[in-house]
Order: sequence, then C-alpha cells, then structure tokens
Amino acid sequence: MSASASQSELRLVVLGRPGAGKRSAVCTILGLQDTEQGTDAPGPQECSKHRGEAAGRQVVVVSSPPWFGSGCNPEEQRKHISSFIALSSPGPHVFLLCVPVNQPADGEMKALAVLSKLFGPSAVRSHTLVLFTYIDELEEDENLEEYLTTWRKDLLELVGRCGDRYHTLEARGGEPGDGTTVEGLLEKVEQAVRENGAQHLSCPLYQEAEERVRKRQVELVRQRRGEGLDDSPSEENMTEEEMEAEREEAERSVGDLNVDIDDIFPRTSVASAPSFLRSLWEKLMSWIYWLPTLVRREALLGSLVGLFVGGPFGGMLGTTVGSVATEVGRRKTEKTK
Repeated sequence: MSASASQSELRLVVLGRPGAGKRSAVCTILGLQDTEQGTDAPGPQECSKHRGEAAGRQVVVVSSPPWFGSGCNPEEQRKHISSFIALSSPGPHVFLLCVPVNQPADGEMKALAVLSKLFGPSAVRSHTLVLFTYIDELEEDENLEEYLTTWRKDLLELVGRCGDRYHTLEARGGEPGDGTTVEGLLEKVEQAVRENGAQHLSCPLYQEAEERVRKRQVELVRQRRGEGLDDSPSEENMTEEEMEAEREEAERSVGDLNVDIDDIFPRTSVASAPSFLRSLWEKLMSWIYWLPTLVRREALLGSLVGLFVGGPFGGMLGTTVGSVATEVGRRKTEKTK
C-alpha cells in the first residue's frame, strides 16, 4: 500500500458481540449482498478485510470476532487482536461498535474498557462511534433518540464515552433519512477525523504491526524476484506497485503482537459473588431487553412491582398495576386516533 493510498482511504474496524449485526453493517457500508441480514455467521470466525467505495469515498472495513467477551480463550484473544490490528494497520480512523438496542450495555462497556487498555483512552474518546442495530425492535411510533433518552440511560452513557458519536444504518418506515444512510455515517467518521487533526489512531501496538508488515512486504517482494534475504531488508529499489501487491499477504502473515492478555483480561480463580439484589436486577434487565416485542412495558411495570413487593400480595398488586397501565395506554391510543 502506498503512503498516498493509505492517507486517502478511511479505515473502519467493526466490533460487536455475537449476533450484534456486524455482518449486516459491513455489507450495508460496502453495498454488498447479505443473505443473512442482521445476523453473524455462527461458529469460529476469522478477522476479515474488505476494500471498496462507499458514498464516493475509498474505504477499508475490517470485521473482527467478539474477542473481548468471555467466550474466547487467551490464545484466541491474542490471535484475533493481532489479526485485526495488522489488517487495519497503520491504524483505523474509527472503531464502529455495533450495539443492539434490545440488549443491556454491560458487554459493550467492557469492550470500551478493553479498547482503552489496548490503545489508550483516546481510542474510545476520539476514535469510536456507536452503531446501533436492531432498530426495528423499537415501538412503531418511537424514534431512536426518544428511546435512548426515555428508557436507555445505559446506552446514553455508552455514547457519551465515545464522544457523543452514534449512528444507525437501519431505516424504519420507508426510505432512509440522513440519519440512517452510509453517507451520513461516513460524514460522522470524517468529522471525527477532522477533530483528531486528520489523524488515524496511532499507538505502540499499531506502530509495531506496521513495522512488521512493511518488513514482511519487503521479504515477499524479494522472494518473488528470487533474491536472497539478508538480515536487514530495505525498501530501496522496490516499486510502490510491488509493495502494494504483497501488502495483504504481509498483513495476514503477521504473528502475535506483544499484547499482554493477562493484564487486559485478568484471570481470577474465584470470582467475587455479587449481591443477591444486584444479581436479580441484572437478570431482570437482561430479560426486559431480550423480549421487547413479546411483552409490553405496561406488563413489565406490573412484573417489577410484583417482584419487589413479593409474596401473594405482591403478585396481586403487580397484576393490578399491569392491567391498569395497559388500560390507560389503550385509552390513550384510542383518544389519539
């Protein structure tokens, strides 16, 4: 890759939990066909890199498996981290963190903490944009901003940590507006780039990766020419076209970087047991976010009351509250018709 090409393209790294909609996001950005809209392929995954044109701009999109979750062992985490760093070297302009609106944000908060440990606080504050997915899970008359403000303070906090940058590529109710287009997304990316002084993310890990990639490029060109390798290969007498041709292979052949997995993902033999109330609350919130289309909020209100009051009286009170709230909501809806 020539220096001019590297500077003119936008490099995006797409991250997210399993099923967060990374595959759909990548296909939407690059205008590709996606036979599994809104889903991620099951089973073991590798980091992938795609180059193309989007909204008149040259873009590189790197998608990575969910290495920041508890499902990866240390070897897989080191492998995936090293891979996506090499593929997005010399550094991404923005991380796109795919966040389902119908899920609690605890996993994404952990992802931001890991990014900060890996690349420094500016990776989150200045180089991360929240990309909301599963917008169709919202109620028909509810827009994303209203939903975040009214119901999801946890997601608002997530957005705040990312410099108040967020977007969605999913349109509701017809044609996409400015807030849901690929062009709108890239404008926000470019705005972040301008605020960062037209700089991509740079840190010791990315500098190490770029040094390894450039060295491997030279070795591959020498092998193709049939030249012998010396102890200190240089780029002298090598054309940009030759270096460009070997770039991707060089990126994929970079081994494990110097990533201290134990420091980022500390392994403890005995986990501290959360309090009963905290554990109960986390399970309840997870249940609420998983089932937004199956249970109305009025019923959830009744369930909450019954749960925290407890006993037969709590069950009766919760049922009554849920029924009253449902009836009030029904009458309000009829009145507005």
